[in-house]
Amino acid sequence: MHSKRQTYQIRIKGHVNLDWSAWFVKHTSRHTPAGETVLSGELPDQTALHGVLMKIRDLGLKLVEVKCLDSDS
Repeated sequence: MHSKRQTYQIRIKGHVNLDWSAWFVKHTSRHTPAGETVLSGELPDQTALHGVLMKIRDLGLKLVEVKCLDSDS
């Protein structure tokens, strides 16, 4: 089975220092007025998604939501 790249939006509690964006290569990041940081970007597969989630865990950040933005998912 061939997997295709999918676009994800990952919300993290708190305003994460955007200098950490190097940890989240190929993602855009922004702060929300609600006090969250939103990372958005394409990932090649589930393994890459789990890698990003492990980085969030390793940094001690609180994960709020992971959303696949592709319409067929």
